[in-house]
Amino acid sequence: MQKILSYIKPYRVAAIIAALLMLVELAVELWLPLMMADIIDNGIVNEDLSVITRLGIYMVVLTVVSFIASIINTFLAAYVSQHFAFDLRKALFEKVQSFAFKDFNRFPTSSLITRLTNDVNQVQLVVFMGLRIMVRAPLLVVGGIVMAFVVDVQLALLLTAAIPLVMVFLYYVMKKGVPLFSSVQDKLDRVNGVMRENLVGVRLIKAYLRGRHEQRRFKGVNGDLMNQTVSSLRLIELATPVLLVLMNIAIVAVVWFGGLKVVAGNTQVGEISAIITYGTRITVALTMFSFILMILSRAKASASRMQEVLSTPTAQEEQLETTLNEIETLQFHNVSFHYPGSKDNVLNQVSFSATQGQLIGVIGMTGSGKSSLVQLIPRLYDPTEGEITLNGRSIQEFQLEELRNRIGMVPQEAILFSGSISDNIRWGKEDASLDEIVSAAKAAQIHSFVMSLPNQYETVLGQKGINLSGGQKQRLSIARALIRLPEILILDDSTSALDLNTEAALQRELTRLQGMVILIAQKISSIKDADTILLLEDGELIGEGTHYELLQNHSIYRDIFVSQYGEEAYHELRQT
Repeated sequence: MQKILSYIKPYRVAAIIAALLMLVELAVELWLPLMMADIIDNGIVNEDLSVITRLGIYMVVLTVVSFIASIINTFLAAYVSQHFAFDLRKALFEKVQSFAFKDFNRFPTSSLITRLTNDVNQVQLVVFMGLRIMVRAPLLVVGGIVMAFVVDVQLALLLTAAIPLVMVFLYYVMKKGVPLFSSVQDKLDRVNGVMRENLVGVRLIKAYLRGRHEQRRFKGVNGDLMNQTVSSLRLIELATPVLLVLMNIAIVAVVWFGGLKVVAGNTQVGEISAIITYGTRITVALTMFSFILMILSRAKASASRMQEVLSTPTAQEEQLETTLNEIETLQFHNVSFHYPGSKDNVLNQVSFSATQGQLIGVIGMTGSGKSSLVQLIPRLYDPTEGEITLNGRSIQEFQLEELRNRIGMVPQEAILFSGSISDNIRWGKEDASLDEIVSAAKAAQIHSFVMSLPNQYETVLGQKGINLSGGQKQRLSIARALIRLPEILILDDSTSALDLNTEAALQRELTRLQGMVILIAQKISSIKDADTILLLEDGELIGEGTHYELLQNHSIYRDIFVSQYGEEAYHELRQT
């Protein structure tokens, strides 16, 4: 919690002023009962109107001062808490952006969303309430007890007899509440996870008529959240009636013994009134503790979850001075790789080389390691064994930013962002001009489609490009990579939704590129004109060569060809 609250430091001046104003409110609240006692004993009992008028004016003035202090305090508390939440969310988001891919396996997407939203809100509420009532409430209890002792020691002892029991009970509630609310946040993660899956897969759910199944699934996780929240709140809310019973017994005792003292002439009515007022305010302050305990318990659980994110170690890139010249060669040297948390290699002793201007095709069955292979080039992951080199030097010798600036990557899933078509293409090169955008779109075979739209390049896309076909989304993704003029272009099965004519036109454009193109495909037609084809199976490179060399020399490649083109096509090819 301490590290999380350190984000208040830039606003400590405003926080200190807010705290001082809160103390002004507190001082007025503690002073008014004494003045009221004076009015009763010296004004009302003695029938002295001047005392009533004079002290009444003082009370009105103090009330106005307290009101002004309260307004300014509320404004400053809101200012500090909102800016604190802004900075904390920013720090969390920046930390998430710095995660390596393996870190996303540790934190599910739904959990990260909860931590950047609900968890931040819980701690923000503590900051706001801390500057408003969380500190004021215990100070009011302490101040009320002190003032009660100033008025009458014997009655004050009666009033405070229950407070040690109250403190012990509150400590118990706090100790039990933190783990309960931590569990509530975990249940909320599950609810968000199911909601996210359903919103992303809503078309599939409707197509398979699985709406009722998903409703039952959501009802289950939602019920778990409700039950856990009810259990947590039941414990917290138990605090209020217990506090009221204990403090009301104390106040009744004050009234009874105070009445006896008044009859005996040992005290005055105004003093009894003041102590009862202090007792009432102490009771109100203590009943706030149930609310304070609830938000503190939730905030502590949320702070721990956010601290997990902020304290996640991320690889600190060394300040390397090696300059990456124009890429001429790419080589894999006995590269093996397994994902974090797994001991099974997805790549085993893979070695190959590629040079500038080449088109490298990669093919293999599902799960053969094709995507894993290309993810190592921009260092989304690092090999567990072996080495990858550019121009004969390990890619780990180059700054990540410099390395990735030379690479254009189009993933299997075409991911588009909110905004216009031009915004999405420009996402690959922030300062790209319209001419560059058009040129990239033409190369990706999407320009004519864009020009057919009413707003052309300023057409706003729906969420994740929902108003586009699969092929259109793929071509926009390719345009986004091409606008960078990358020295290495990686296409991870990103032409699968294109028709044959469009794919052929795109391949002609790719051959005109000066850079190196690595194309993963499921269809042989997509890579048959490649300079070199890599054939993967179970993470091993089992074949390498041109289309015709592999047909002649490798039975698995022939089987793939026959499965896609048929036996007759293979025999015809052999005869030619």
